[in-house]
Amino acid sequence: MEDFNLNTIVRTNIKNLKPYSSARDEYKEATGEMVFLDANENPFQNGVNRYPDPQQHKVKSQLSTLKGVSTENILLGNGSDEILDLIFRAFCEPSQDKIITLPPTYGMYGVLASINAIENIEVELDQDFQPNTTEILGVANAQTKLLFLCSPNNPTANSLDAIRIENLVSNFKGIVIIDEAYIDFSKEESWISRLIDFPNLIVTQTLSKAYGMAGIRLGVCYASKAIISVLNRIKPPYNVNELTQLKALERLSKPTAVSEEIQKILQQRDWLTSELNEITCIKNVYPSDANFVLVKVDDANKRYSELIQKGIVIRNRTTQPLCENCLRFTVGSQIENIKLITALKTLS
Repeated sequence: MEDFNLNTIVRTNIKNLKPYSSARDEYKEATGEMVFLDANENPFQNGVNRYPDPQQHKVKSQLSTLKGVSTENILLGNGSDEILDLIFRAFCEPSQDKIITLPPTYGMYGVLASINAIENIEVELDQDFQPNTTEILGVANAQTKLLFLCSPNNPTANSLDAIRIENLVSNFKGIVIIDEAYIDFSKEESWISRLIDFPNLIVTQTLSKAYGMAGIRLGVCYASKAIISVLNRIKPPYNVNELTQLKALERLSKPTAVSEEIQKILQQRDWLTSELNEITCIKNVYPSDANFVLVKVDDANKRYSELIQKGIVIRNRTTQPLCENCLRFTVGSQIENIKLITALKTLS
């Protein structure tokens, strides 16, 4: 998008903001030879008595190598939800601006809109769980600052059509956020590779899914240097703690192990899909590009309760648009998946 001007999207108060400067922002060269008396820290060493790197340089460097993206195009957050909230606060004027979401989709977009007093315009996906580009662009105006695309989508598990996505990123006048929490389970290429083509594009990813690190809460934002600079101005100074950074570095240094786990999950997804198609109460098993499978059953509320009674917790999505009588099954371990199928086969 050649005519995109980020300066017209950023809130005036954010443009005028003087960011907080932490002790570690002012002096970055933390070495063992220095005596640090600048941050009012406890001097007794226990591994976490010092503040963490506010810019997480080592983690970003590792991600830069793995993803082929400059560290200047990366921002880390306390989970992807913090990153999404930063995006709202940077670009959306409360009680004035709007966003567009495409239900059924990740529920936090709408929650964050409400928290930040932003109107959420919902344009439902079509019957194939794909975006209606004409309707989306038709409802957009000068106040619609953000468009959220979740691909692979949650809870439908499918990837959004690449041609439709490109149409939206090319023609939407605000910022397009592509949430790629499940991209590692898909054959589709990440939109990170297109950042240079679209200055209005933000791609978010996470270490919670494929990397198996939901407990450390680390989300990743990839965008232009200009967008990352805006978000850095308003992020909390030490938003990613020391333990999270250390665990992330440990996991990111083992790409082969991560890849092997992903392959095992994909194998189990194929097996689970095959078995689910043989279950009497299941009427449709939707294609999946994620680490979960969406299925339509005869009675979602009944089947959810029955599985709970058998000690199996799944997600009932029947209240979501286009998901009447749908259940969502995470792909578990081989033993867990066998337990699920065994339990489903006992239901009458």
